[in-house]
Amino acid sequence: MPRDARELRGAWASFQSIRYADPPPDLAGLVDHYWGVEWDLRGQPPYRQKVVPYPCVHVTFRDGEALVTGPARRHVVRVLEGRGRVFGVAFRPGCFRPFADAADASAAMLVGRSVPAAEIFGAAPREDEIEEFLRARLRPDPLAGTVAAIVEHVRRDPHLTRADQLAREHGMGLRRLQRLFREYVGLGPKWVIRRYRLHEVSERLAAGAVDWAAVAADLGYADQPHLVRDFTAMVGESPTAYAQRYAPQRR
Repeated sequence: MPRDARELRGAWASFQSIRYADPPPDLAGLVDHYWGVEWDLRGQPPYRQKVVPYPCVHVTFRDGEALVTGPARRHVVRVLEGRGRVFGVAFRPGCFRPFADAADASAAMLVGRSVPAAEIFGAAPREDEIEEFLRARLRPDPLAGTVAAIVEHVRRDPHLTRADQLAREHGMGLRRLQRLFREYVGLGPKWVIRRYRLHEVSERLAAGAVDWAAVAADLGYADQPHLVRDFTAMVGESPTAYAQRYAPQRR
C-alpha cells in the first residue's frame, strides 16, 4: 500500500494543529502538561495518526467523553476523520496514582487500555473543571514523587542504559525498582530506559543527518542493526522512514 503523502515532510500540519500548555504551579509536580489537537479533514479521506509511546497516563476529552488512557508498549494508530478536537492532561510518569479513587488502580492495570474516567475516579470529570476535579482528588503519596524523580533521571542521563545500574544509583534492589515501576508507571524500568534512549534517536533525526554507528554506541547498543530493530519495534517503522515525517530544515 502506498504511503499516505500527508505523513511526509510535515504535510499533516495543513489539516491538524497541536497545542501544549503548562499546568498551574500547584499541579505542576504531578501533571506534566496539557495538550490539544484539532483537525479538519472534511472532503478528505481519514488519516491514520501514529502516536509513539511514552510512559505517561492521560485523561482525554473527546465528543463529551472522558477517558483515562494508560501507557502503551509500542505505537498506536488513531484514525482521524471529518472535523474534531481532543483535549488531554498528561501526567508525569509515576504521578497518576495519587489521583485515583480505586485503591488497586495501579498503572499496570492501565497499560494499553482506555477506560471511562468514572471507573477510575468514581465520577466523570468535565473538561472545563478538570483542575478543580484533580485538586479535590489528590491524595498524598510520597512514592509518586520518588518514582517521578527516577524517571526524570532516566530521561536526562543518556549514559544510563541498564535497569540494574538505575537501581544501584537510587539505593535499592532491582526487584523493588521493578515493583515501583509496575505500580506507578505501569511499564518496567528496562522499557522506560529503552524508550528514552530511542527518543534521543528521533531528536537527532529531526536535527538532520545521523551517524548511526556513533548513535548506537552512544546509546549502549552493540551495533546499528540492534538499534534499528528496537526503534522499529517500538515506533512502528524504521528510523529512515520515520525521518521522512519531519519538515525540511530551513537553512
